[in-house]
Amino acid sequence: MAPNLNIRHSCYWCIQILKWIPVVFIVTIIMWSYYAYVLQLCLFTVDNVVEKVLYLIVYHVLFAMFTWSYWQTIFTEIGRVPKTFQLTPMDVEKLEKEENEENQRRILDRVSRDLPVMCQTAARGARYCEKCCHIKPDRSHHCSACGTCVLKMDHHCPWVNNCVAFTNYKFFVLFLGYSLLYCLFVAATTVQYFIKFWRNELTEPGRFHILFLFFMAIMFAISLASLFCYHCYLVSVNRTTLESFRAPIFHTGPDKDGFNLGHYNNFIAVFGENKNHWFLPLLPSTSCAIGDGISFPQRMIAEDQDDLLIGRQRWVDDGELEGVQIPEGSNRIVVVQSFETRVT
Repeated sequence: MAPNLNIRHSCYWCIQILKWIPVVFIVTIIMWSYYAYVLQLCLFTVDNVVEKVLYLIVYHVLFAMFTWSYWQTIFTEIGRVPKTFQLTPMDVEKLEKEENEENQRRILDRVSRDLPVMCQTAARGARYCEKCCHIKPDRSHHCSACGTCVLKMDHHCPWVNNCVAFTNYKFFVLFLGYSLLYCLFVAATTVQYFIKFWRNELTEPGRFHILFLFFMAIMFAISLASLFCYHCYLVSVNRTTLESFRAPIFHTGPDKDGFNLGHYNNFIAVFGENKNHWFLPLLPSTSCAIGDGISFPQRMIAEDQDDLLIGRQRWVDDGELEGVQIPEGSNRIVVVQSFETRVT
């Protein structure tokens, strides 16, 4: 048994090391681009002092924001499911021994009764992770690469060796945006020297670095532009990548816009309410997103006398209830765009 354990332990660490290869590749390109731009272009190729200083100032601002966002995306700890969602050993044993699916669903419904979960499975049961042995909070999913369930999981990105999820999604979007600006700036400021190269007017020893820098900036900018625009769309509709492929299921059925609170509310749900921190990759402790990653406000769920809807919230945009008559004796919670709760 001991040799097998040693082999498994060795394989585990080999896999963990291999996962860092994409990150090392990206970091190597970043370091080379810094050398090619600052040294070969600005210091050795650009003659105009004003142009040189301007290039260096703008470049280092974009470089700092780009690398800062990348660092935060990689090393921000993923949000893990709290222990309150964990099944007791007795419930796990009952669930594993039970062969009837209906009885299994009853066990999970009993356990999840007092938990803040709204999403269900296609069979209208509580979402349960067999590997982690707990009820899944809304929008959480099990990541096979991380080996655990992740709060508001968007996807696992090998280029950051981390899950893009609730705790670092803002950093990931900023990383895409700043890296796109970085590539566009590099391409725009090297294009004239690229033209000079083909005209045989560029004779400096580092001309090939400038040539490849221009090509790399264009190629990365094209790929980053589509990815950045896609995630801007996801932010605007408050949807994750996983939810765009499979809509979350509520008591009323599947609804891909179930968490859509309006464009502004969707934006601050990711970037926070502090406008001064919107475009800074600050830690969640200083610039937190709205919510806790476990429960999320929803758009189309109301609280009324129906037993199935007791305790549910309804999120609407301004003016959506104009002309709608609410029966007397029926309680409804309406959350307006300022995130204030009003009972009418």
